Amino acid sequence: MQKYILLIAKALLTFAFVAAGIAKLTGAEMMIGTFEAIGVGQWFRYITGAIEVGAAILLWVPGKQLIGAALLVCTMICAVLAHLVILGPSAVPALVLGVIAAYVAFSHRAQNPLGA
Repeated sequence: MQKYILLIAKALLTFAFVAAGIAKLTGAEMMIGTFEAIGVGQWFRYITGAIEVGAAILLWVPGKQLIGAALLVCTMICAVLAHLVILGPSAVPALVLGVIAAYVAFSHRAQNPLGA
């Protein structure tokens, strides 16, 4: 059962982050506005989009799932902080995705070269 829950979690993360990453990389108007509001420049939108798409791909590469999930957790921590401090109105979607990514990372903790 746990294997299927993990598979569903990875599929959900892949769908969400590939869609969001492509929107950032292709310059969707909403993403441009969001990164203007953050105030660090549009280059950061490209970096974030590349990390999201790359990390979503890593969720499916044997031996690299922990890295992919950890990148997504870090990205969602930053997203939650951005929503709480700058953007508003709700950090809940980023928080939920971060928790799911943390579950995937925890499930692949055996890949940690420093020990689980």
